[in-house]
Amino acid sequence: MKQLIFLFFTLISAASIAGENKIYNVNGNDYEGYWMKAGDDAPLVLLVHDWDGLTDYEMKRAKMLSDMGYNVFAADLFGKGVRPTEVKDKRQHTGELYKDREKLRALMQGSLDYAASLGGNADNVVVMGYCFGGAAVLESARAGMKAKGFVTFHGGLSTPEGQNYQSTTAPILVLHGTADSAIPMSQFAQLATELETQKIAHEMITYSGAPHAFTVFGSDRYRADADKKSWQRFGEFLQQNTQ
Repeated sequence: MKQLIFLFFTLISAASIAGENKIYNVNGNDYEGYWMKAGDDAPLVLLVHDWDGLTDYEMKRAKMLSDMGYNVFAADLFGKGVRPTEVKDKRQHTGELYKDREKLRALMQGSLDYAASLGGNADNVVVMGYCFGGAAVLESARAGMKAKGFVTFHGGLSTPEGQNYQSTTAPILVLHGTADSAIPMSQFAQLATELETQKIAHEMITYSGAPHAFTVFGSDRYRADADKKSWQRFGEFLQQNTQ
């Protein structure tokens, strides 16, 4: 069964994806996102990439969401043409945004505003992301972004000093690997305590044996069972929180 699931996902090639690359501007800089339209009245998903930048992986996930009936805008937080392949470059680009949280927030809001200009319904949106993108999603939740929900897959969970979730407007879903050594369970537990203390609706799930980046097709970290279960719960969350 696991082999069949893996084969299904890996057969989703770039050639099968029929979206549009979209260049947009935030605070004077160009970014290149990816738009897939399912229908005029479809709910919107704002999808945020991991530290590789916006690549085929996010496009595949966008296609999966589009097939489920959602309009999808995959945001670009690094800049047009910036798709790092070396670890040092990935650390540089994510590190710059972690150090400049106002810029990160502006990029997230700017991406949502642009998606709305394309016809996405910003009043009926769920914001989701992977790894670095998951951390960006939680940054937007803390910033008070208006959304129907926030979802992170194996994303950064720590809260920067001086921040909290008191302005969060929607439920948070955290999908995490118990075997994630990059973002340990101590951070998972700390976030759970924060959200409960601040009375933020949340659901947090961990998957046994799943390491960091357990949803990335074809990698040695991919765990088909955790990927399938987390995607199913995400789909249920979308149905529960969008109109």
